[in-house]
Amino acid sequence: MRFLFVFAAVLFLTAPAHAFCGFYVAKADADLFNEASKVVLARHEERTVITMANDYKGDVSEFAIVIPVPTTVKKSQVNIASSKVIDHLDAYSAPRLVEYYDENPCKMAARERFMAAPMAAMSDAVGVPGQASAEALGVTIEESYTVGEYDILILSAEQSDGLLKWLNQEGYKLPKGAKSVLKSYIKQDMKFFVAKVNLKEFDKSGYTYLRPISVAYEHEKFMLPIRLGTLNAKGPQDLILMTITKNGRVEPVNYRTVKIPTGEDIPLFVKDEFGEFYKAMFEQQAKEEDYEAVFLEYAWDMAWCDPCAADPVPPEDLRRLGAWWIEDQGGGPDRPTPRPMPGVAPMIAPAPAPVNAFITRMHVRYTGESFPEDLILQTTDDRENFQGRYVLRHPWTGGAECYAASEYYKSLPERFEREAKTLANLTGWDIGDIRKKMGSGGQPFDIKPVIDDRPWWEQIWQDDQQ
Repeated sequence: MRFLFVFAAVLFLTAPAHAFCGFYVAKADADLFNEASKVVLARHEERTVITMANDYKGDVSEFAIVIPVPTTVKKSQVNIASSKVIDHLDAYSAPRLVEYYDENPCKMAARERFMAAPMAAMSDAVGVPGQASAEALGVTIEESYTVGEYDILILSAEQSDGLLKWLNQEGYKLPKGAKSVLKSYIKQDMKFFVAKVNLKEFDKSGYTYLRPISVAYEHEKFMLPIRLGTLNAKGPQDLILMTITKNGRVEPVNYRTVKIPTGEDIPLFVKDEFGEFYKAMFEQQAKEEDYEAVFLEYAWDMAWCDPCAADPVPPEDLRRLGAWWIEDQGGGPDRPTPRPMPGVAPMIAPAPAPVNAFITRMHVRYTGESFPEDLILQTTDDRENFQGRYVLRHPWTGGAECYAASEYYKSLPERFEREAKTLANLTGWDIGDIRKKMGSGGQPFDIKPVIDDRPWWEQIWQDDQQ
């Protein structure tokens, strides 16, 4: 069995403050990043549920995972999760692109209480393989069971040599460097959650992909092991970590948290290239931090969103992901969804019921050198809203005849140049290429006002004369 290491200790082996409004047009979810791992951590008091999404596409007989956990995990503490629920939370919390349309500058001038630009973003039991040899090597198989399509062992060990030898002789081929990492976990009295695919159960399941695994336990440690996942990685890896808490935002204790740039105005052509923009922008930010920071992409109360990149995750799905404190709302997929009044298009989509859950989304691009320690996490009382949000502003191109309109059109070239420079600074793209794309993408620098030269009486009676 081969070990393929992907992320964080998972090994693939061989209250509203201000509304943003605007129209949501695109999102930057985990699918943008090759082999990005998605993990959901629900935590309250000392109860933790970790759910790991698998994007493994090889021969399932070659798949297994090894996860350090702080305590023994029994069969009833393991559940097979739904990929759709994790994907939903990913889409809901992903950085997003929104667009605004400028008003008629004459009308804007007549209403001084309106700002010239919208507000920016705020800040059962199975035979145990190799049991005798395990005991001889100082490895204890504390639990053994099958859940869904996975055969699971819970191991403890006295020393890393014995554990490494037992895993190797059982077909788990760990890469170079695993011994020292395993040793550190053994010193911390960590257990090892080992799962591989039960081919018979997998065939019976009818699924064509491996489903996520959820593990629940109680322990004072709140952490995500990531070091094993770097041992045979080819270059930096991406981890999307989404947490669900009752109190507020989650942050790492032992690494810096950096907010992703947000609220920036960017050129209109990025609407058709948002995925490429966000990948380039994130890579630029990660490089500037030497791949040593945890980036905050989203922090928000689940009860509302603005703008919404996806429908809010229903309370019952949040419970399935481990938010045990949320009351069972009943109902299910057939429960009717509240609909807006005719002619009304609300920007803030309401949840089916009030939900006391705070979502934090962190994005980590890391290597073994840049992240030598596991992520040690803490829950804070900080409930300030934050989202990675990027803005397209469409200029007014209709008729406008007034002094304010003249000044408005004079200001557009400077605004467009500012957007071009912002995009270049965020992504590292060549500003000359950006200017060319802006000129050919419906955003020329020389937009002129449309003058209505009809007699004034035709302008006021135009609707009656059609």
